[in-house]
Parts: sequence; C-alpha cells; structure tokens
Amino acid sequence: MGKVILGVTISLDGFAEDSNGSVNTLYPDLDTLRETEVMKESILTTGSVVMSKKEYEMADNPDLYAYNYEYQVPIFVFTDKKPEKHPKETDKLTFTFITDGVKNAVIQAKAAAGDKDVNIIGSAATTQLCLNANLADELQVDIIPIFLHSGFRPFDTVNLSVQVERIKVIELPAGRTHIRFKFIK
Repeated sequence: MGKVILGVTISLDGFAEDSNGSVNTLYPDLDTLRETEVMKESILTTGSVVMSKKEYEMADNPDLYAYNYEYQVPIFVFTDKKPEKHPKETDKLTFTFITDGVKNAVIQAKAAAGDKDVNIIGSAATTQLCLNANLADELQVDIIPIFLHSGFRPFDTVNLSVQVERIKVIELPAGRTHIRFKFIK
C-alpha cells in the first residue's frame, strides 16, 4: 500500500511562499529539479496528486497540466467551488474537484493511487491543514538557499504535537536540500 507524502519547499528562513503568496522564488531550479533522481523516483511512485485550488491556479492555463505536468496521474483539487470550465485531461491525468475538504480529497486520492503513493503538493496553508488533520505518512521538505524575510510559513499554526524521524537527506543541484521524514504515530 502506498504512502501519503506531504511535500513543501521552504526558504532558509522558513517561508513556503513570499508575502504575495507566490512560490516562484523557491523554484529557480525547476528545470534542473525535474532531472534529479529524487523527482524521477517521485514520478514513478506517485499514483495520484492532491492540491488546493491555489496550487491548481498557479498554472496560468490549467489546460497545460494535461501534457506538461510531471505527474501524469489523477489529480484531486480541494476547493470551495469547482471551476466553470473543466481543464483538459488525458487518459492518465484527470481532475476531480472536491468541495468537502482536504480529508475527502486524500481519501479519494488514496483509492485512485492503488499501491502507489499520494503526493500532496503543499503550500503553507495546505501543509498546515494536512498536518493538523494528521493526513500524511511522510513529510518531504526541500530547503532552497534564499531568504524571503516575509511571507507565509507552513508550520506556524500546526496544532498537534508531531514527532518525526528523518529517513533521508539528499543534496540536490542549485543548493537545494531534500529532507524526508516519516511521522511517528
């Protein structure tokens, strides 16, 4: 059975988004990152993706997910309102819009993933929601060597006493450090 993996990228000073809510500064190495073994392994082991409406809308044109998104798997978007226009899909990449919370999105994503992992794409708010609801088995934190000085932090409002065990640390190009933890339950 696959795991539910919550992933988030942060700056050295702990921000997952800048003060405008953008993650663009945290991915100066996106093209290089796609070629790393970490990303290639993640693509192979991921059976479905969960993201919030905010992450979904980061694509200027959601139709571009169909042939350009690294994860060509079912995508579950938790949102308060479904989009007026359903995005383009392929035989592998489909979109399901969930209007009753992240927990239901994860439940449906687990069913779709089968024996593979569910990958939760985490912004600051998504990370907090998932941690507070105890939805993930593992946490992936990528640290990019920049300082944002302000913005949104993913761990500020985590209400639970969460214990983790580090299971992997990998240095990636562009100074990015990939750290993987499992939650001790």
